[in-house]
Amino acid sequence: MTRPPTAAQRRIIEAADPETGRVSGSPALLARLVVLKLAFRHPRPPHDHFLTPAGHRVREAGDGPPAAGPPGEPAAPGGLFAARLGGEPEADTGGPARAREVRTAWQGLLEIRRMTNPDGATDRPCAWERGRLAPSAALALEAAGCVPAGDSTPGYRVLDTPQPEAVAVRHPERAGLAACAAALHEAGWQVSEHAQARGGARYLLASPRRT
Repeated sequence: MTRPPTAAQRRIIEAADPETGRVSGSPALLARLVVLKLAFRHPRPPHDHFLTPAGHRVREAGDGPPAAGPPGEPAAPGGLFAARLGGEPEADTGGPARAREVRTAWQGLLEIRRMTNPDGATDRPCAWERGRLAPSAALALEAAGCVPAGDSTPGYRVLDTPQPEAVAVRHPERAGLAACAAALHEAGWQVSEHAQARGGARYLLASPRRT
C-alpha cells in the first residue's frame, strides 16, 4: 500500500467486526479497500467483505500508519488464507495475527457449509472441503488450537493418502494425536487411529462426514 487509507476508509476498517473482520460500507469504498489489499470479497453469496491481515493491522494501529508485518511473514496474494499442513517455517506458525487469521478463516468456512450443504448444516464438511481435504483438515485442527509442526518443533502434520476422501494426520506425541482426533471429530470428520506396519507409529485417518 503506497498511501494511508482515507478517513472514510479508516472508519470502515475501525468499524469491522473484531472477531470475523467483516466490514460494511458503500460498494465504491469496499472496492477501494480490495484494491488496497486491506479487504477481500468473499467469493460466495452474499459476497461479504472481510479485512485482510494488512487491514487488521491498520485497524490495530489506530490513527498511526499501518504496522509492518513480522519479519518473514508471507505475502498472501489478495489476502487469501493458507492452511498450515505442518512443516512450515516456525516463524509462520504462531502469534496473535495468525490466530486472528485462523479464526476468520474458520468462520468463513462455517458460512460456506451453511450456504452449500443442502440442509444448511454447519456441523459437517461440505463439498468445498471434500475437494480440498488436506487444507480443510488442517484448518479444523488449527482452529481447535492444535499446533502444526514447525521445521524443528513437534506438532501435527496433515498428509494426502491414496484413499479417496481421506487424509492422514501424524503427531509424535500420543496426547497430541488424541487432541487432533477430538478436534477433527468435533469439526464433523470421521476419524480412526491406526499403526504403521513398520515401527508401529500411530496415525489418524480422517474423512469428511456426509451425514
